[in-house]
Amino acid sequence: MQFEHTSKQYDAELESVRSKVLEMGGLVEQQIVSALEALTKADQKLAKEVIQTDARVNALEVQIDEDCSHIIARRQPAAGDLRMIMMIVKTITDLERIGDEATKIARTAQRIYDEDRMFRPRFTEIKTMVRIVREMLRTTLDSFARLDISQTVEVAKQDEQVDEQFRSAMRQLITFMLEDPRTISMSLEVLFVAKAVERIGDHAKNISEYVVYMVKGKDIRHTSIEDIERETLAS
Repeated sequence: MQFEHTSKQYDAELESVRSKVLEMGGLVEQQIVSALEALTKADQKLAKEVIQTDARVNALEVQIDEDCSHIIARRQPAAGDLRMIMMIVKTITDLERIGDEATKIARTAQRIYDEDRMFRPRFTEIKTMVRIVREMLRTTLDSFARLDISQTVEVAKQDEQVDEQFRSAMRQLITFMLEDPRTISMSLEVLFVAKAVERIGDHAKNISEYVVYMVKGKDIRHTSIEDIERETLAS
């Protein structure tokens, strides 16, 4: 009976940590959405909220990290449980960095609209990139919650889409700057935001790869999409 009680308590601790990771994921997803809205609608109040939310994200990272350390020290997890704890620690690092990138976008929004500029940036390409990375993050968090690796390949393909859109935006912005030097300041701001969004996509892809390690014990980082597909489809 004592063993059963301890086992249930251990399971509850693991589930609590997993729930906190999903809470953290929900916060950073909202940061991404709000940062884009602040940017496109010149909403200074919303930009400030994104920046303030970053403190909550950071606090959750610290709390989850401490919880994982305590579980390792007290429970000495092995095999699958140990892999899960290791990957949770990596996952919250990537989530925290996603929050940082969203905060950068919010600060850019503040900076752009605080200054009286002749040229206002257009964010058409950025909106598409944000839509994709938000979908990537949502899919990845769902995969984490269900320990389901069936969407890993799709996330990797979406990451390549985002990378290509970033390169396309960069080429277009360079053309603007060469044609009209007055657009340099505006173009650099847009490029800064585009790079932040591209990095969010990278972090979402990282998390999807961690889920594969949790489920199968296989490290698929730095491998091709074909290799990822073979690994996720293998029994």
